Amino acid sequence: MKLELRGITKRFGSFVANDAIDLTIEPGEIHCLLGENGAGKSTLMNVLFGLYQAEEGQILVDDAPVHFAGPGDAMAAGIGMVHQHFMLIPVFTVAENVMLGHEPTRAGVLSMETARARVREISDRFGFDIDPDARVEELPVGAQQRVEIVKALARDAKLLVLDEPTAVLTPQETDELMQIMRELAASGTSIVFITHKLREVREVADRITVIRRGKIVATAEPSAEPAELASLMVGRDVDLEVDKQPPTYTDSSFEVDDLTLVGASGEHLLDGVSFTVRGGEVLAIAGVQGNGQTELTEAILGLRKHARGSILLDGRQLLGKSVRQVIDAGVGFVPEDRKKDGLVGDFSIAENLMLDRSDGAPFVRFGTVDERAIAAFAEQAIEEFDIRAQGIDQAAGRLSGGNQQKVVLARELGRDLRLFIASQPTRGLDVGSIEFVHDRIVAARDSGIPVLIVSTELDEVIGLADRIAVMYHGRIVGIVDGDTPRATLGQMMAGVAA
Repeated sequence: MKLELRGITKRFGSFVANDAIDLTIEPGEIHCLLGENGAGKSTLMNVLFGLYQAEEGQILVDDAPVHFAGPGDAMAAGIGMVHQHFMLIPVFTVAENVMLGHEPTRAGVLSMETARARVREISDRFGFDIDPDARVEELPVGAQQRVEIVKALARDAKLLVLDEPTAVLTPQETDELMQIMRELAASGTSIVFITHKLREVREVADRITVIRRGKIVATAEPSAEPAELASLMVGRDVDLEVDKQPPTYTDSSFEVDDLTLVGASGEHLLDGVSFTVRGGEVLAIAGVQGNGQTELTEAILGLRKHARGSILLDGRQLLGKSVRQVIDAGVGFVPEDRKKDGLVGDFSIAENLMLDRSDGAPFVRFGTVDERAIAAFAEQAIEEFDIRAQGIDQAAGRLSGGNQQKVVLARELGRDLRLFIASQPTRGLDVGSIEFVHDRIVAARDSGIPVLIVSTELDEVIGLADRIAVMYHGRIVGIVDGDTPRATLGQMMAGVAA
């Protein structure tokens, strides 16, 4: 399928998200879109998929003008899309989500077995390891992302839009997806690949288009240097390496000892997890998504009530405390799913920035909300974290994924902390924003507090970590130095002890 976008312009009020964009995707081409958070990449693809209607411009499929009134029209034309934020129904099973809107029948009767077989066939073909009967709300984030990919592949799209599809995949899974993309392209499927990961772009792209502030600013070849691509994305030079000095340890400490959590079915979600993070160091938790990292951070924060063991912050027991008590003890926490657990989408940016300090100074005085203090903090956070928004009163749910993450980070790093925990801190962020977040994480570490990072990005783990703990099936298989080779870490992520 050949796709052509001519003069696409999309506005939200006075804000121009896409400004007269021209883009052509050739049959069997892997075309990568690069750009900052809020640059307009996802908006452009949502226009293509019929989720938004452009004020100006035209879409052509195989040189014929088309109009998509909604996603159904786009799918009927052979266009599939894997969204950055999951479009899944949590209470449905995997098979039910995959078949939704395309329900298979036998003799007029809904055939669940046909749907299950389709999921198994795709899952086995591409190594996704997805149970067709698993309920989506019970799956970890990484598995939910794979369900989205299965859903798109199940509909035999001739043009496939992948919006940050590797954000929750391991390096091995990412390599497998790259191979899948090449196979699809070789069979004639056109692919639009949106990502902020320059290594992936250079590895798989046939052509690269860079969007900045709603406009196309350059077309580049995959052979372009990463620094050049990063500079085109953000309009300035970007340091792609984490700049940090050797750690200077303090007396602060965070200790987890024999932490155990048993699931409803009797399985060990956490199995005797033990580690220590010293003040002034970063300990990174690496591993394939779904191996206990989520349960670990939730147990620390007080969200898992039946955990056993010990969690000490500067000698103070946190296990058994409420979430409010843990936060008040000086724990900053960035959850892995910003949309579900980090923000209230209908609340404004300003309101989200004061969520965990809504019962006292500086935002509440003598039982009254101090609107001036909230506004001043929000304005400062928007500037400091480069949150691309129409103003502090804009609903957080209307921001791009990367800008939503910046709001969460600004809130958690905007107060005095004794421990900072971040799960997937740069998921969905562009290279400029990643540079900023990494600098803030290093600054938190250099302030003398313990820092615990959970990330599936090996480049991030290696760049930030002073030490690395690898989790597999709810256990720590080893704790190694931050300069441990990627190949060794990859083996540990597969369960091989250090």
